[in-house]
Amino acid sequence: MMRIGLLSDTHTWVYPGVYDFFKECDEIWHAGDIGDRATYEILEDFKPLRAVYGNIDGSDVRMLCREVQVFYCEEVKVMIKHIGGYPGRYDKSVHQMLGLEKPDLFITGHSHILKIIFDEKKNLLHMNPGAAGRSGLHKAITCIRFIIDGKEIKDVEILDKDRKTLIKGSS
Repeated sequence: MMRIGLLSDTHTWVYPGVYDFFKECDEIWHAGDIGDRATYEILEDFKPLRAVYGNIDGSDVRMLCREVQVFYCEEVKVMIKHIGGYPGRYDKSVHQMLGLEKPDLFITGHSHILKIIFDEKKNLLHMNPGAAGRSGLHKAITCIRFIIDGKEIKDVEILDKDRKTLIKGSS
C-alpha cells in the first residue's frame, strides 16, 4: 500500500498547508510547472518525489525531471505528463502514448483545474490536481492525496482552499 500526495502548478511557491496534508504520504508526485530548482528540492527533502517538467520550467528543472514519467506503483501503471488534456479532450501529444502505454492512471497538470474522471473508452482514471501555487487564474489552491493498494486506487481526498484568502495572509 502506497499513500500518494499529488500536486501541480506550484510556480515556485507551495501552499504551506500542503505539507500537513501530505504528512502521512509515502511519496509526492508533481505534474509539472514546479517553477524552479529550489521548489523541487524543498519537496524532495520533504518526501520522495516523482516529477515531470511543465511548460514554464526552465533548464534547472528540466535537468532534474523528464517530460513524461511512466512507472508502476504497486500494480497500477501510472503515466504523468504536464500537458495532456483530459478524457474526450486529450492533447494531441498524448494520443499515441496512451494507446502504447495503456496506463491505469493518467495524471496531468497545466489547466489549474482539479479534475478526477474515469475514461471508459481508454479504461483509465484521469487526475489533474489543479494548482498548489499562487500564480495563475485559479480561484482555489488544490491538491489530492490517495492510496494505491495493489490494483486499487482508493481513499481519494482533496485539499481545496480559497486562493484569495490564503494569498492575502502570506507573502
